[in-house]
Amino acid sequence: MGELEYICPLTKEAIKIAKEELREDDDIRKQALEMMRNWIINNPRILSCRMDASFLLRFLRFKKFSIPMAQETMERYILLRQCYELGFRKLDMRLPAMQELLMKGYLFAVPKRDSHGRRIIIARPGQFDPHKYINADMCRIHGIVYETLMEDEENQVKGFVHFNDGVGVSFPHLTLFTPKEAVRITKNGERTLPMRHKEVHVINVHPSVKYALDFGMRLISDKIKKRVKIHSDIGEVHKYVDKTLLPKEYGGDMPMSEMIDLFMKELETSHPRLLANDEDLKVHAEMYSESARVGAVSALRNGGSCGPHNDILTGSFRKLQVD
Repeated sequence: MGELEYICPLTKEAIKIAKEELREDDDIRKQALEMMRNWIINNPRILSCRMDASFLLRFLRFKKFSIPMAQETMERYILLRQCYELGFRKLDMRLPAMQELLMKGYLFAVPKRDSHGRRIIIARPGQFDPHKYINADMCRIHGIVYETLMEDEENQVKGFVHFNDGVGVSFPHLTLFTPKEAVRITKNGERTLPMRHKEVHVINVHPSVKYALDFGMRLISDKIKKRVKIHSDIGEVHKYVDKTLLPKEYGGDMPMSEMIDLFMKELETSHPRLLANDEDLKVHAEMYSESARVGAVSALRNGGSCGPHNDILTGSFRKLQVD
């Protein structure tokens, strides 16, 4: 059986959370994995797919072991990756643009977990120069970071805390994506990527982009909306997030540069797996054939096409259709 043999790597704390929040136990997990694998084998739309438990469990846990919902989310996810490959495939952290953004601290996870065992993801969008990088770069670096973190089963169960610093973000950043693109990406970020978003903290929102943030808040579910907190200063964040876990620049103990170096090593470890996903996760795109203008989710729901070659301009996502 090789990779299909599953030895649970979860801590006792995570096993307890999985049971209480996700309805997961040994029997349910075993049955669910078998059903997922049989479904993949007999699904004519899927050309190739990872069968290892860690990959399948990210969807099962995301949907609290609802088999139909996990299957639908996984198929959407693979279709999204294949159709919009400029931003969701070739997740190579060694690409020059990715190296630059990572070293600047655009997006990284702090090394220690919080009191609930969750990883804290730091986002500093002001480090993304909209005149130097393109929107596909933004999608790709988020893919690299999120995919790396999702490979860890402890993260799949306990979820993530997001800390976003808006310093340096201005109107040019808003031109990276059209309003329609932003809507579809926001919705997919919640519905298609199998991540448990437990808390979102935001500081330093410039008045020129506040309307965009308000617009984005209207697109997310009430469940996630309740978990988003906009703070006036870092002191307010410390009421919710242990400041000792944050970079020194935000009141913690460890300098940000050291945290980034540690996270870069973590990304290097996952590098082969992320690149292998390009071959391991494929659908028969020709089976989604009706309209080249609908997005990945609509294509799956309506039997349409995501237009993998028609929707994207070279080097850009200017025609991205992801709803």
